[in-house]
Amino acid sequence: MTAVRSGHAVPSTRRTNAGPRRRGLRAGWVLGAIYAGALAVLALWWHGTDSVVGAAGWLTDGARITGLLAAYGCAVLLALMARVPALESGVGTDRLARWHAAGGRYTVCLAAAHIVLVIWGYALTDRKNVIAQTGDLVFHYPEMLKATLGTLLMFAVGITSARVARRRLRYEVWHLLHLGTYLSIFLVFFHQLANGAQFVDQPVARYFWYTLFIGVSLVLAWYRFAVPTTRNLRHRMRVSEVRFESPGVVSVYITGHRLDDLAARPGQFFRWRFLAPGMWWAANPYSLSAPARDGQLRITVKAAGDHSRGLVRLRPGTRVWAEGPYGAFTDTKQTRRRVLLLAGGVGITPLRALFETLRGDVTLIYLARRPEDLALRDELEAIAARRDRRVLCFVDDPAEYSLPLTGDSLRSVVPDVAERDVYLCGPPGMAHAAHRALREAGVPSRHVHHESFEF
Repeated sequence: MTAVRSGHAVPSTRRTNAGPRRRGLRAGWVLGAIYAGALAVLALWWHGTDSVVGAAGWLTDGARITGLLAAYGCAVLLALMARVPALESGVGTDRLARWHAAGGRYTVCLAAAHIVLVIWGYALTDRKNVIAQTGDLVFHYPEMLKATLGTLLMFAVGITSARVARRRLRYEVWHLLHLGTYLSIFLVFFHQLANGAQFVDQPVARYFWYTLFIGVSLVLAWYRFAVPTTRNLRHRMRVSEVRFESPGVVSVYITGHRLDDLAARPGQFFRWRFLAPGMWWAANPYSLSAPARDGQLRITVKAAGDHSRGLVRLRPGTRVWAEGPYGAFTDTKQTRRRVLLLAGGVGITPLRALFETLRGDVTLIYLARRPEDLALRDELEAIAARRDRRVLCFVDDPAEYSLPLTGDSLRSVVPDVAERDVYLCGPPGMAHAAHRALREAGVPSRHVHHESFEF
């Protein structure tokens, strides 16, 4: 089933999104800072090492290098997920999450290498077998028992974060287990200062290490706890209405005090915690499905898990605890006058808000399984008529109204697709196929802006 609607009214020029257009830190700058920090850590090892002699010496110093880098990796992991506004708006939450996942794999591998090398090197030095040396390190060196427990906890978090394990866990369970990272880093931290050759007789190195971790801890405490707490106490958000949009899809309307002060932009999301029985303990990310206006926010959610299914049971007056706004999937990414929005299923939610507010010539392609799954369709058609824009809806069933995700099919409905910015949001399979089709259609990757659904 296809629908093409375009009115002939003069496009509105009124900006409905809050706040001025602003850009955060660029991804290249952030990566450069991370690599520079790693070089500084290597310099710390070099400064504290006089010479490396024999196999035991090489193994021991290899353990020191990997241990220092693993600890630095822990600090970077915490900083990436501290929800610093400049990082969220510049780099983007989904990219930060990918960096965090990749950094976690590197950090766990470095920690494992550190353990193997230090046991092996010390065993050669003390002329012991590795089992006896392991017992000696764990039970007789200062802070090592706590470090061992912290390391085991870190490995457990790493295992549950592997792609295969994540697919078997609900988001809420995975998120709760992931909080164990904080405890593991705290348990591991002090053994380096107590035993590390770079710190025992080097007060400057110790000050540097304390500054790094205390600084990251303060940033984390400020943006993950202090800021959300003060904002929620100020804005006092509550559910005002729950409305059915399509089978399994509901919109939740939230009101509060001075919500305009949040400066939420179309395309951004919050992490929502609804203080209702069975839901208060989980905070899930949902995008705004309409521009923030008239002291009201709206999310539109498809029932895909326990938390999202529970939204239908919310009652007006339910207190809401929200963290955000987050994400860089906004008009700050727009570099061309013409834009294509490509939505799959409930991926329509951030794109519906952008469809109303982006500047220039905007076309929306909306893909769903069945006509009844086209949530918010009436709103989209009303916006298209009012703003002189196009909305094209395609469904898989019946098949004659489907749109194969290929370069040729995209060019057939949007001939100038290669000359547009493309905002893409949908399930992983659809997003992967859309990326491939956009490449075939000649859209440069720098003009494809994607909001990931994966955690």
